[in-house]
Amino acid sequence: MKLDDFDFDLPEELIAVRPAYPRGASRLLVAGAGWIEDRGVADICDYLRPGDRLVLNNTRVIPARLSGVRRRESAQGPVEARVEVTLLEPSGGAEWLALARPAKKVKPGEVVAFGGGLSAEVLCREGGEVRLRFSVEGADFDAALEQVGAMPLPPYIAARRAADEADREDYQTVFAKRSGAVAAPTASLHFDEALLGRIAAMDVGLTEVTLHVGAGTFLPVTVEDVTTHRMHAERGEVSAQAAEEINATKAAGGRIIPVGTTALRLIESAAPAKGRIAPWQGETDIFIYPGFDFSLTDGLMTNFHLPRSTLMMLVSALMGQGRIREIYQHAIEARYRFFSYGDSSLLLPGE
Repeated sequence: MKLDDFDFDLPEELIAVRPAYPRGASRLLVAGAGWIEDRGVADICDYLRPGDRLVLNNTRVIPARLSGVRRRESAQGPVEARVEVTLLEPSGGAEWLALARPAKKVKPGEVVAFGGGLSAEVLCREGGEVRLRFSVEGADFDAALEQVGAMPLPPYIAARRAADEADREDYQTVFAKRSGAVAAPTASLHFDEALLGRIAAMDVGLTEVTLHVGAGTFLPVTVEDVTTHRMHAERGEVSAQAAEEINATKAAGGRIIPVGTTALRLIESAAPAKGRIAPWQGETDIFIYPGFDFSLTDGLMTNFHLPRSTLMMLVSALMGQGRIREIYQHAIEARYRFFSYGDSSLLLPGE
């Protein structure tokens, strides 16, 4: 199974740099085993049945991108240099693992000032990553981050424009609760309260789980044999209530439809046996590619993914490699908008 098997040509103008307004206004490609329909996100109710259950990722994106200044004494006197930092994951207390740019010029023992009373000491450097100890922690850290941080837009958006105030709302789901993600569960960005209410009124269950999406979701696959790729671990939790709801739906014959690949990866990580899920908490590095035996997933709502990415491999596993190529070719020809701020799809492999 080669990396090129998951490649395709995407016109650059189909990459969305802003979401559709208002939420729910995006297009929705609905596909089964042998059919495709072009609809809108608001039409998702036409494809849901009483007794089905959507699984939502309630992680909250933190403003994880920081711009700071490091100061250093040199033979010519004090010098300053800009440092861009993207937080990756907490290490306990005031410590965080982060990406730094330029990482090679950051030295252990240096202090980077970010403004708003927030600074961090560089503890060590590990390749392009650094370990930082911030000057505050807990609620004080959260408040400082809200003041000086920016939303960590994906690289393909950040290369085209800087994050702004609109992204603080646009890049956050309406049901975000538990802070810790540095990337959004983007399929969920299409939902507003009104659409969620319509879905619940249909007797379709809504279950929340938590997977704190990491920056590793954007890292390219660099191995030619994709089966040797190793995923970055991400922290998550499936509560006892969530597991009970999903198991009850399965037992009653309802469909389990995760909203987003993050929710799908989490519930499949927490499935100890075919058709059942258990309460779960920890880190998952589950890698789903063609040949994967899905335990719980009957469908998936997801945006359109990057060529040669692990997410392209996941949807290929769900729908079949040949079928997903047909779906993506249709999406390109029909001018769907791609990636995090783009349009969405509802994939129903058994129908």
